[in-house]
Amino acid sequence: MGNSSIARAAVGILGNVISFGLFLSPAPTFYGIIKKKAVEEFKPDPYLATIMNCAFWVLYGMPFVHPHSTLVYTINGTGVVIEIVFLTIFYIYSTNKGRKKLVLILAIETILFAAVVLITMLAFHDTTKRSLIVGVISGVFNVMMYFAPLTVMVKVIKTKSVKYMPFWLSLANLLNGLAWTTYAILHPFDIYILICNSIGVVSGIVQLILYACYCSNKDENNEDGDVEMKPTK
Repeated sequence: MGNSSIARAAVGILGNVISFGLFLSPAPTFYGIIKKKAVEEFKPDPYLATIMNCAFWVLYGMPFVHPHSTLVYTINGTGVVIEIVFLTIFYIYSTNKGRKKLVLILAIETILFAAVVLITMLAFHDTTKRSLIVGVISGVFNVMMYFAPLTVMVKVIKTKSVKYMPFWLSLANLLNGLAWTTYAILHPFDIYILICNSIGVVSGIVQLILYACYCSNKDENNEDGDVEMKPTK
């Protein structure tokens, strides 16, 4: 194993550790949901995007799609399990309308994933073409994962409060993007991992800038026009 391969493996392991932290970073948020027995205005968007992202990267990392990508499918397989736990909690403490929406989106995601697996395995018979198709789709969902908090960022600007944008989730997004961008650059070069995680770096920076701007208002209620924080319907 050459120096480049060793470096890539080391960065990949670091990326696994950081990604694991990213997946677990919403844990305090869900602890609060369990404690209050309500999801309030927390949205499932980031977790729905993340579970789809992880599922496609697990597929991408399989030997019959993209060989020598063990570090990719191991951490994303772990991510799928963690997101299932989070979404289960969200479902339990959501309103009936929220539950129906959650189930509908998960059903659509499941059908889409199954369709991609079938098409990839039946229509393409070499790893180069399979890597291309699944890599592009995985990249799209990875970008969605990084920008899923966009609706929350809009709320932060509107309410001038970071109550619904956990700091650790934003920080983990940035560190995760940096680690996997580095992994992609090292030989063998991986364009699919590089592009989506470079965008993730930008997304993480934007979130932390917003947090720095409004963190002083975290526990304040704006009495001059901020929207009232109500449970989602």
